[in-house]
Amino acid sequence: MPLTFPRTVRSLTSRGWSATASGLRGAVATERLLLAGKTALAAGLAWALAHLMPAPLDHYAYYAPLGALVSMYPTVADSLRNGLQSLVGLSLGIGVALLFGSFTGTSAVAVALVVGAGVVVGGLPRMGTAREWVPMAALFVLVLGGDARDDFSFAYLAQVGLGVALGVALNWLVFPPLRVQAISPAVARIRNALAEQLEDMAAAVGEEWPPEHRDWSEREDSLARTAAGARRAVEEAEVSARANPRRRHYRHTLSKGLEDLRAIERATFQVQDVTDVLASVIWEEHAGTTVPAELTPELAGALSATAEALRTIDDPDALDAALDRAQEALDVLSGSYHEVAARQTSVTATAAIGLALSRILRIIRSHASRA
Repeated sequence: MPLTFPRTVRSLTSRGWSATASGLRGAVATERLLLAGKTALAAGLAWALAHLMPAPLDHYAYYAPLGALVSMYPTVADSLRNGLQSLVGLSLGIGVALLFGSFTGTSAVAVALVVGAGVVVGGLPRMGTAREWVPMAALFVLVLGGDARDDFSFAYLAQVGLGVALGVALNWLVFPPLRVQAISPAVARIRNALAEQLEDMAAAVGEEWPPEHRDWSEREDSLARTAAGARRAVEEAEVSARANPRRRHYRHTLSKGLEDLRAIERATFQVQDVTDVLASVIWEEHAGTTVPAELTPELAGALSATAEALRTIDDPDALDAALDRAQEALDVLSGSYHEVAARQTSVTATAAIGLALSRILRIIRSHASRA
């Protein structure tokens, strides 16, 4: 017990430092620093241009940098969408404040009514970031506008609109981010994870049962998370390409990324199926699933060969040979379990695994033919 507490403290400290270091790396990443620079430039320009607007608009110049700030997002599409939503929310909030302000003064009751109505209006469908702007704008117009709510409202909308326009324009013109380069590494990670899973299962099949190592049987969630990471990378790349002037140079990369993702997701499903069946064979005594001992060498060979085909999917020079070897290993397995089945021995689990491996090879061939 005396040793457990210090070890726990060290573990928590280590995780804390790791999380802090990861957060700091994200804060000073190139894309983040570029966004910070563009946001600062947009805010500075908005402030300068806001003072050039005619009176009384120039009296409310501080709202222009706010518009630039709320419209600056990592992608052009997000900037445009959130900027427009902010203006919609601002307009609705102004409308709420003018409606209530026309028959109430600036009192606690009026503030409560305006904020409550703003929250209700902000709850309308598909409002996005506009939902936060409605009650805030309504409150500002009611409280700060005073007896000149009309002038204040127009200046408020005009200055925020100026900032939003500058923010969107700068994000579109100055190195608009395009995240297509993240697709290939993300897809490669899940592909390698699937190949490693098949290799580990091949090793387990070759061991004396139950095998010593069972990590592979508990990786379904890990495989699902890795596949989700690949999908997230492709979706982020698609979003970053919308309204992006650099998109035309990367159309093929985006299209290929989507094809790679669809193929690897189908393969992931098959590998998860193999994992379920094999885990049931080894550890669930009454599940009715068995693999005859005489088939384990052929099964291990088919698993290993399929893993190799997955690893070489992006290497056309090696892929054909790897597919041939995997198909040959599957043919050997198929022939063997048909011989065993003829002796009235159950081979349903082996057949299920063989079918899943065959589907993986078909996915690889289909994907390679379209590449």
